[in-house]
Amino acid sequence: MSYTHVDKPIRLGNVEVKNRTFRPAHGTGIGWGAMTDALITYHEERARGGVGLIISEIGSVHPSTALNLDIYKPEVEDGMRAFADRIKRHGTTLFQQLWHAGAAFGPRDGSPPWSASDIANVANGVVPTPMTKVMIDDIIGCYADCARRMEQYGLDGVDIHGAHGYLPAQFFSPNSNKREDEYGGSFENRARFIMEMMRAIRNAVSKDFVVGIRVATDLIENGLSLEDYLKLTHMLEAESLIDYVNLSLGSYNRNDKMIGGMNEPVGYELPYSTPITHNVQLPTLVTGRFRTLEECDQVIRAGDADMVGLVRAMIADPYLVSKSLAGEPDKVRPCIACNQACVTNQMFGLPIECAVNAGAGHELERGDHLLKPAEQPHKVVVVGGGPAGLEAARVAALRGHNVTLVEANCHLGGSMRAAAKAPTRHQMIDIITWLEEEVYRLGVEVQLSTYVEADDVLAMAPDSVVVATGALERMDGVQISHPGEPITGVERRGVISSTELFMMTPAQLGKTAVVIDDVGHYEALGSAEFLINQGLEVVYVTPKREIAPLVWPTLMLDPFLQRMQGKPFRYMIRTRGIAIEDGQVVVGPAHLQATLQDSTVLPADTVVLVSGNRQNRDVYDGLMGRVAHMYVVGDANSPRYLQAAIREGHLAGATA
Repeated sequence: MSYTHVDKPIRLGNVEVKNRTFRPAHGTGIGWGAMTDALITYHEERARGGVGLIISEIGSVHPSTALNLDIYKPEVEDGMRAFADRIKRHGTTLFQQLWHAGAAFGPRDGSPPWSASDIANVANGVVPTPMTKVMIDDIIGCYADCARRMEQYGLDGVDIHGAHGYLPAQFFSPNSNKREDEYGGSFENRARFIMEMMRAIRNAVSKDFVVGIRVATDLIENGLSLEDYLKLTHMLEAESLIDYVNLSLGSYNRNDKMIGGMNEPVGYELPYSTPITHNVQLPTLVTGRFRTLEECDQVIRAGDADMVGLVRAMIADPYLVSKSLAGEPDKVRPCIACNQACVTNQMFGLPIECAVNAGAGHELERGDHLLKPAEQPHKVVVVGGGPAGLEAARVAALRGHNVTLVEANCHLGGSMRAAAKAPTRHQMIDIITWLEEEVYRLGVEVQLSTYVEADDVLAMAPDSVVVATGALERMDGVQISHPGEPITGVERRGVISSTELFMMTPAQLGKTAVVIDDVGHYEALGSAEFLINQGLEVVYVTPKREIAPLVWPTLMLDPFLQRMQGKPFRYMIRTRGIAIEDGQVVVGPAHLQATLQDSTVLPADTVVLVSGNRQNRDVYDGLMGRVAHMYVVGDANSPRYLQAAIREGHLAGATA
């Protein structure tokens, strides 16, 4: 495949970047304050993979704010110098993002955050301390000092975070700036903090050091519009304070737009970026769930930007750029934008991971780059062709083993085939397609429609066996909140699992449905939306304290609820199923003191039960003690989610 633009160099200020791809700044949760070897190695894998520019994650410029990297501390010098050396040896340009969260994130000691006014931020709800002129001057001086030190440490530039509702945006937005001094009121006054900060930064560094700014409309009523940021950009341009503009979208009030999930189309941010990119003279950088180099090339070719950023796509495959430029884009492991491990881990304060790439965030300990050829090729049998089994087969074959994969079904993919049938979730099948292509390319012997028992596996004379037989739907009506009181009537006609709904949709669903969710992930939401699209009225019932609590960290709950507006959908939280009867479901409060007198009857021609599934371990149990090297992975080990299946499959293949 030939590219017209994305593979060409570009100048940002006085620095030449080798191609038009960049890694936007993003939290990793690695190091938590320090530039550690693990964090450097995480970024270095992407530099080795050919990306043109890396913008390192947010760096706190002052102790009044903290999240990931504390660049205001002098002790980061050795780590930052090592970082610059190891990234730039691959020909990759390196910038550091300068950041102060203001009201969004306070200091590590728990004292109140600082902001333009005493307006709490949705990120934490804490009322901040309004900043005095002395505090403002202190922060501006720290921005300048950190920029100066980044140049001394050997980096090529800094990216000033002026978006997403952080401190510069808090001064700029009339929603968070209620000041009556020279920093509040008029547009020019609200822009004063940013202008003074940018002048101080520019004065602190040489003309060869690149300075850019990240901007984004916040999508809040009476907030910061495209017109506001375009006017600000023109003011910065007029004083030659910036060398490029980095476009993003959203805020913590609309964090589903900051990191769009698989419900968003590729390039979903462009309508909010191009009004600026088309009206400035400086180079422009954009993001927006791009996954391939061809998509990036199209954006640049169309004149919508000069560089295109890929975060999650390079978490999924650090070598996306080099593979694509080598004419092998089909070998790029695809990001499915599930946000299940990259975003969710950050929400819970954990180091970044990836649902489809077991090595992401663990570059010092696992991943394809650490695989070593087997000293002696073995016969490896993998039972089960879902994501765990496919990954195990792929990795074992990469190491040179003779691998046979047997799958009872007529196709590969396991439960992912059903998951991808849910509305807006079709891209989940992309990782299965890639794994399938890889195992065939690597010479794995795949036997479909082949049901095996333990003795059948032994007859294949394996040296190692990986059992990846998945899980079976639990349709017994047991709920976590009331394990001793299972739902009665689960054997009735019209009571189905989500797999039956997606893969074998009954001809007669009726007009009403109840989805009972005892898990809290996307499965039940997908079932509800699928039924609504079939024309049914749906009530979602869960004993949990909120709707789908495992979905909100992926930033896809709000988009789901937005799609449900005006639809025949309602939900009942802290509510358990009691009985399924003819054409109806009896439900009641989930707290233990509730009685049947508190129950409610819901009409239901169809009932979908979403419960914790059961491991399918028959083959594993039958082989115990009969095979020298045996592994059980994925849902056969314990029914969980994609990232666990891929991780366990990878580890089994790496040690088989």
